[in-house]
Amino acid sequence: MGFRQFTAIRARALGLRGFARNLPNGQVEVVAEGEHSALLKLLEAVGAGPPGAEVSGLKTTWADAPASAREFLIR
Repeated sequence: MGFRQFTAIRARALGLRGFARNLPNGQVEVVAEGEHSALLKLLEAVGAGPPGAEVSGLKTTWADAPASAREFLIR
C-alpha cells in the first residue's frame, strides 16, 4: 500500500476531509480538516507511515479553515 492510500484510509476512518498528493520534490502533502483529536491521530499515523515506508519528518501547519472538502481524496 502506498503512502497516499494509507493516509486516505486513515483519514476517512477518522471522519476527516481533505486530500493527499505527491509533490514534485517527492514529498507528500496532506491537507486535512476535521476534529482536532482526529487530526492528532492522523498525524500519529502518518508519522509512522505504512509498512515499508520511510518517513523522514513531518512539517505541520495549523490553521482555521472553512469546511470546504466533502471527503478525503487522493490527488
